[in-house]
Parts: sequence; C-alpha cells; structure tokens
Amino acid sequence: MGIDKTCITLIQYSMNWASVAFDWNRMRAFLVTAEEGSLSAAARALNSSQPTLGRQVSALEAELSLTLFDRIGTKLILTPAGLELLQHARAMFDAASRASLTASGQSQLLEGTVCISVGELFAGLILPPIIKKLRTREPGIEIEIVASNSSSDLRRREADIAFRALRPTQPDLIAKKVCNLVSRLYASSDYLEKIGHPLSKEELATAEFIDFDDSGGYRKYLDDLGFRLTSQNFPVCAESHLIQWQLAKSGVGIVTALELIGDSDPTMERVLQDSAMVHSMWLVTHRDLRTSRRIKMVFDFLYDEFKAICTDVR
Repeated sequence: MGIDKTCITLIQYSMNWASVAFDWNRMRAFLVTAEEGSLSAAARALNSSQPTLGRQVSALEAELSLTLFDRIGTKLILTPAGLELLQHARAMFDAASRASLTASGQSQLLEGTVCISVGELFAGLILPPIIKKLRTREPGIEIEIVASNSSSDLRRREADIAFRALRPTQPDLIAKKVCNLVSRLYASSDYLEKIGHPLSKEELATAEFIDFDDSGGYRKYLDDLGFRLTSQNFPVCAESHLIQWQLAKSGVGIVTALELIGDSDPTMERVLQDSAMVHSMWLVTHRDLRTSRRIKMVFDFLYDEFKAICTDVR
C-alpha cells in the first residue's frame, strides 16, 4: 500500500497547518521502532514501555489509514508504505536535531550542562582532576561524561564535545589537534618477573596479552608491529579498557595503554622500550555548538589542560 498525495503533503510540512493532525510523538515511536527493529528494542531506546509504543504505532497507522508494519511472529517488517514513511520520519528527526543544536548554541550563559565523550581510561584516570578544576572555576556549568570506547555522534547531540584519535571528516564538525600521544605495552612487575623480563618481541612469543574482543584485530595490530603471536597468546578478553587495565595490574597479562597512564603507575612497567605507538588526539565539537559561550569555554579549557599534560609527549 502506498502513501497518497494527501499524506505526502502532510508529512512534508504543508503550510496548511490545520491538516497536520497526527501526534508527533507517534511519529517518533514509529521511527525508533523501525530503526531498532522491534517494539522491545525501541522501548529500551526511548526508556518507555513496549505496550505504550505499540499503542502509539497503531494509533499512527489508524490516523494515516496505512499499514506500516507486517507483524510476523515477534518481528516487525516494514511495508512499502512504512518504508516510504520512514524516509520522511528520518528527515523530520534530522530537522528536529538541527533545531536543537541551533537552540543550544544560542545560549550565552555560563550555566547549564555540557556533555563530554571520552575513552574509559581517560575518563577514569586523567579527567577527574581536570573536571574538578573546571567546576571550581565555573560552578554554574554541569558536566555529563560519556565514558565509552565508541564514538558518540555529535551531529545527533549524543555529546557536545568529544576526544577522538582521528580527525573527523564531516564538514559540520570542527576539530582542534591537542597533541600526539604515545601508547606502549605494560604489565605488572610481578608478571614480568614471572615471564623473565623479556627484552625482545621474539621473547614474548609465549606471553599472555589481554584482548579487546574476539575479532582478532588487536592480534593483527601487534603482528603488523613485528610480533608473531597466535590465538593462544590472548586467553583473556575484556571490552572495557578499565577492566583491561585492572586485569593487567593484577598480573593477568600484558596490555596496551598510554604513557600518561602507564608511566604514572608504580606497580606497572613498560614491557619493551621500543614498543612505542604514536597517535594523535583531537578535540571535536559541532560547528553550531561552537557559538555557545559555555561550550566554547569548556572546549578551550579542555584544550589548554590537555595540551599542558601532553607537552612532553614525543
């Protein structure tokens, strides 16, 4: 079943305001359900209940006189009409996101919330004293930290400011390089004593490393650096970098970490002096948010603080 011209006109923001009769929340319920693939997943994403979302989607179907999903068991499959409507729902969401970004960017008060996306180890071991200093200077600014090893989507307002290892290419994001960072292999003193303090990559052929996941990516990365390892060298896996670090501190195996973190821990030692891995660190924000006084202040503050920390990094 297709969408008739009346529905298309309505969805495309007709200037006949009286014709816009459907509930916008129901359109959002449809969009998230379509994107997530099920009512249960959509309910989790929206922090709502499955029955509530089901009623909203059914009500939208009734309002538009369309069948948007074919219900096959517990699965929801978009109908042709649903697929067509999904394009317009996504456009509406993107427009609403841009409006939110613009509104946020217009605030000139040094008050309100700033959301910062940063990796777990940085968030747990480097960021706290910097946030304390920021809050002392600007008590009106509230900080929300997204500690994750995946990248938050700044364009969809998942964060206001983010630390990235690569410079973003999207034209609506602006980035400022903070510095180059050095990562190395680290292990506890007890573990290195146990395996005889190896001095070369060849001597690490029987050592145990703590993996990120089961994809084999970390092993390939080390092999590209000249190591010759097998799956038996990775008996422990942890997605969380903080968990990895604690496992290494407990003597479980070898882990990759920043010099900033590894060299400051007296219980940990560099595994090889020639294992340096250099990468850049970028501070990123959305172009619209850069016009907000409070976000600009936090952006510049973080840049200055991390620049000072990274000054001596080669």
